[in-house]
Amino acid sequence: MLRMAAPLLLVCTLAVCSLPAWADLKTKSCVEVRRLYISKGFNQNDAPYHEINGDHLKVCPQGHTCCSQAMEEKYSQQSKHDFKAAVIEPCNNVQNTFASRYSKFDEFFKELLKNSETSLNDMFVRTYGRLYMQNSELFKDFFVELKKYYVGGNVNLEEMLNDFWARLLERMFRLVNPQHQFTDDYLECVSKYTDQLKPFGDVPRKLKIQITRAFVAARTFAQGLSVARDVVNKVSTVNPTPHCIKAMMKMTYCPYCRGLVTVKPCNNYCLNVMKGCLANPGDLDAEWNNFIDAMLMVAERLEGPFNIETVMDPIDVKISDAIMNMQENSVQVSEKVFQGCGQPKPLPPGRTARSVSDVGFNSRFRSYAPEERPTTAAGTSLDRLVADVKEKLKNAKKFWSSLPGSICKNNWTSGANEDDCWNGSDKSRYLYAVMGNGLANQINNPDVIVDITRPDMVIRQQIMALRVMTNKMKNAYNGNDVNFIDISDESSGEGSGSGCDPQKCSGEFVFNSTDEPNINPKKHKPVGDNRKEEQPSAASTSTVSLLVLLLNTLVLLRQLR
Repeated sequence: MLRMAAPLLLVCTLAVCSLPAWADLKTKSCVEVRRLYISKGFNQNDAPYHEINGDHLKVCPQGHTCCSQAMEEKYSQQSKHDFKAAVIEPCNNVQNTFASRYSKFDEFFKELLKNSETSLNDMFVRTYGRLYMQNSELFKDFFVELKKYYVGGNVNLEEMLNDFWARLLERMFRLVNPQHQFTDDYLECVSKYTDQLKPFGDVPRKLKIQITRAFVAARTFAQGLSVARDVVNKVSTVNPTPHCIKAMMKMTYCPYCRGLVTVKPCNNYCLNVMKGCLANPGDLDAEWNNFIDAMLMVAERLEGPFNIETVMDPIDVKISDAIMNMQENSVQVSEKVFQGCGQPKPLPPGRTARSVSDVGFNSRFRSYAPEERPTTAAGTSLDRLVADVKEKLKNAKKFWSSLPGSICKNNWTSGANEDDCWNGSDKSRYLYAVMGNGLANQINNPDVIVDITRPDMVIRQQIMALRVMTNKMKNAYNGNDVNFIDISDESSGEGSGSGCDPQKCSGEFVFNSTDEPNINPKKHKPVGDNRKEEQPSAASTSTVSLLVLLLNTLVLLRQLR
């Protein structure tokens, strides 16, 4: 009887001893985890009410868990969505900033050109009357070409301005010599003497410098805002890798599986996850900062000697002064032309053309007073626009290197207790060091597996786009309109692309040629020829592709050293 009682007593003892553990398992509720899971729109049948065995888990720690296999799969999908949303929000803010400033600048510049043309037309109609109306297409073409250049058309500003003054000289020469008849060949000969005779005084030379550098800076600055907008947009849509999604889930939802719904990820842990997930965008930072610096340099030019508003506002007066100079010096100019081109034939008796004096072409006029000037649709001045953009540019600097930290703080780690936070496996301090930014620095990332040998091609293309635009900014800073395709490797910023050092750059406008070039349109290659950019040939496309490939190879070699 005693022999039978002993085994029974042992069984009872084991049952009693094991009862607290069994009872504890039943009392650990998953109700709060279940509530949060259902609140995201997931199937409530996936979520248990109490902890279950976690051997089925593939990402989160196994053991007793509040997550079923279906929950882990749903959380994985949600992690991808959460990551993209977290990246898109700050990127959208920056993108919208550049997009809105580009629209404002574009509106301002176009309206400025429109108002300048309207002002000139109104003044010339009042001052010169029918004589201007008969030659108005010359001035209309002048503004058409300026507009075409600003929007990226194939216009060489220097050639266009030279052509404008040559055509104006032909018209004026007829008017100051009404007693002669001139053939087209003779007038072509006259136009060849424009640079030597300087019939319009110093106005063409000064206006060429002012217009060229102001329009180069304005167009390039607007292009820069557009490029920044597009770069941010393309980078923000890059999809996370499977390893990134896994790391995101482990950081944000695995604590739920442990019932730790109120515990936040450790800040350094989050930083390593985001730096791993944003490894490729992190490589944008250096070129992005160079680009921002170059934009700020051009902005300073727009505020000072390259201010397009101060060039275009009084352009009607400047052209009128040139016309008056031509009239006052008409005798000397005509004598020199007759010496160079030959004595023209006189008109037959009774067919004398109308002279300048006949049409009252002899008065100067004033420009609008400030209060009379039409305001632009943008409702602001260039100085105010530039000041606003400069502030936004400064705030956007180091955007990509600060992105992981801002995402963590704004989404997951704000207020986290570093001694009592989720470290990826438990509620405790995170002990690993924080990785640097960029692809190469993720080789030892403890939380995200990153293949540093496979850079993202979309990101590499955006790095190249920034480098191209930075070099255009450097040239615009000096007043030079040079296509990137014409820039040698040595000057393309391959090493740093940091823009022009303000202490080394000349403060004066630098011409690619002499101040008064004698250009042969058939032989001269336009400085601002953008045909290669607008319609790239197969050869130029392959060249760019090869350049991108070489760049990627160099990046990989540097990473492997």
